[in-house]
Amino acid sequence: MFNLSDGVKKALILIPTQLMPENTRVALRRRYLAQLELAKAHNASFLIIGHPKSGNTWLKVMISRLYQIRYNLPENKLINTDEFARKIPEIPRLAATNGYYSYEGEVGKLLAAGAPDNPLRHKPVLFLARNPIDIAVSWYHQFTKRQSAAKGELINHWIEHPVDKRTVQMWEFVRHSDIGLPSLIEYQNTWARNIADLPNAMLTRYEDLRAEPVQTLHAITQLMGEQFSEEEVRQAVEWGSFENLQKLETKGTFSQGGMKLVNANDPSTYKVRRGKVGGYREDFDAQQVAELEALVRDNILPELGYCREGADA
Repeated sequence: MFNLSDGVKKALILIPTQLMPENTRVALRRRYLAQLELAKAHNASFLIIGHPKSGNTWLKVMISRLYQIRYNLPENKLINTDEFARKIPEIPRLAATNGYYSYEGEVGKLLAAGAPDNPLRHKPVLFLARNPIDIAVSWYHQFTKRQSAAKGELINHWIEHPVDKRTVQMWEFVRHSDIGLPSLIEYQNTWARNIADLPNAMLTRYEDLRAEPVQTLHAITQLMGEQFSEEEVRQAVEWGSFENLQKLETKGTFSQGGMKLVNANDPSTYKVRRGKVGGYREDFDAQQVAELEALVRDNILPELGYCREGADA
């Protein structure tokens, strides 16, 4: 039996189904990708849950750097799931998923508050939260300019009103689409409740990772069950800085999809695009900002703290 990587297994699902009729293709991909997603989660030592554009890739980059330093691994290779563990068994396997869209929702069902007991519920689980307005803006750029055709198709078949990435405008996407701000608020609330119901889980805000990266990353590695010194963590944080990652991305350092350069001439396509807390205020006028913040303030769980008086996000 061949010991195939998770990346190869995924390709063996996507490539043979490419020329099939759309409905057949989507159904088969959803079924088999769900099986792969569940297998990755069960094989992993640590689960990361986060909506796209919540900082999941940034976190994986910093975790990758910790192991690059410790095991003298090349800087252009990053952990997605099993890339490092297949070469060095001491390095844990990770599983990062949104736990929501299409086939990824199968993991979410097992981790949902009140779900029956199962092995995933006893693994260390991190939920990476972020201000849903900042997510919405970055998600718009991701969905319209970086999202793979296969993933976009699966999401559009999963939602009630598909989004045409060729024509949708930012305000329409953020405020009115099925994957815009209202659904993002509910996503944050749902996962905050899910995490509170798990025995070995932690909620970390993207904003805290930005404000106190060394302390926050160190706490995450402890949740993983790993022991890294403060200096090792500091080196990983420095390497994962916005300025350094944008420089590495624009040079084409990374070959993997999550950080792979799409279009060097269009900064809006960069994975490391802006990295600001509250950057959405630069994208909308004052009335629009007030509408978006009121929507969050009136519907987000208070413990998440977004768009509240005195909050920094």
